[in-house]
Amino acid sequence: MSDAPAGGRLFVVSTPIGNMGDFSFRAVEVLQGAALILAEDTRHSRHLLDRYGISTAVESYHEHNEARMTPMVVRRLQQGSDVALISDAGTPLLSDPGARLVHAVADAGLTVVPIPGASALLAALVASAIDADRFTFFGFLPRKGRERTEALEAVATLRHTAVLYEAPGRVAATLADLAELGAGGRTAAIARELTKQFEEVRRGTVGELAAYYGESPPRGEVVMVVAGAQVVAPTEEGMRAKAAELRAAGASSRDIVASLVGELGAPRNIAYRIAHE
Repeated sequence: MSDAPAGGRLFVVSTPIGNMGDFSFRAVEVLQGAALILAEDTRHSRHLLDRYGISTAVESYHEHNEARMTPMVVRRLQQGSDVALISDAGTPLLSDPGARLVHAVADAGLTVVPIPGASALLAALVASAIDADRFTFFGFLPRKGRERTEALEAVATLRHTAVLYEAPGRVAATLADLAELGAGGRTAAIARELTKQFEEVRRGTVGELAAYYGESPPRGEVVMVVAGAQVVAPTEEGMRAKAAELRAAGASSRDIVASLVGELGAPRNIAYRIAHE
């Protein structure tokens, strides 16, 4: 059994996403005991720190200075100081800065300690009434171009739950885009202002919610939860028609099997039999 890594520790600390009561006792103790707190926006974080009597030194750490700051933080950890990383709200690294620092600290053989707490994506997921056993988190979708199209197609074809963040002004358009890609009948939930005064979770189909938010744009922070695509078992008649189409296009029996299994979800033994008929 190896000894614990030498040096200080990097604490990745979750902060409230709205309700200040969601700040944990452990998080307060860690921030009070650290030598330095790295905050996405020091002015924003100061309100939270002052409320809990945390007087630890605070420095900015965000996407515009992380390349410069990361080596300095690693050196400070190597000298034995504990450092805490927080974001404006919720858990760092989830659509927030911090990944570069965590990778650098781990690569240096130093300790990374998670301090769990509030997370908008998990709060939305458990309140959505949509299957939470398996899900993919997409963060914020790209705003335009091929990357956005590919991300939307990935959500539309996903066979398990998708969770994504979206700016309130783009919620209706994103839902409409998903509907156009064939996901209009899928169950979805729009969670906004979670843990805050005007918290709301609205449920419906993607198409219904697209129509609603097209008329009534949401306000505040928004998390979208979309149920996975239902897998419809193919009929043998449908598989034979698909095999005939592929055969006419010059596909080999092996290609036909792969297509029937991959595209239609056919059992491999049945796909093999039909491909060789």
